[in-house]
Amino acid sequence: MKLTNFTNYALRILQFAAVRAPDQVPMADVARAHRISRHHLLKAANVLSQNGFLTATRGRGGGVRLARDPAAITVAEVVRLTEGPIELVECFNAETNTCPLIGICKLSATFQTATRAFMAELEAVTIADIAQNRGALLARLNDGMES
Repeated sequence: MKLTNFTNYALRILQFAAVRAPDQVPMADVARAHRISRHHLLKAANVLSQNGFLTATRGRGGGVRLARDPAAITVAEVVRLTEGPIELVECFNAETNTCPLIGICKLSATFQTATRAFMAELEAVTIADIAQNRGALLARLNDGMES
């Protein structure tokens, strides 16, 4: 399983905002620190703000900040928002499935169990958890901004 870059960017933005909270974070800072295109980050920030994870201020002096307590945002919640339904194999989607083994395949059942376990692990981790080592993260992120 591989999550999309979009999900990765969304999580990085939230982590960065949590580390810098309560300050507003310019998206240019996030882009420089992570060496990611600001354009790509803006797309993710827009989705996060539309869904109540961030508040965004446009224009000069603008940026983002967390709209919710980072301890109340799970990584699973962000993954579900940015990835949509996780369909490891075609039979996970009843509308597009063409597999004749649906309902009797042990492989499909195993993948479903694994996906549930994966999401359960992500449900147990919050944005506060991934920003917990604030000092080390800031040091590394600041190094990225100076490069």
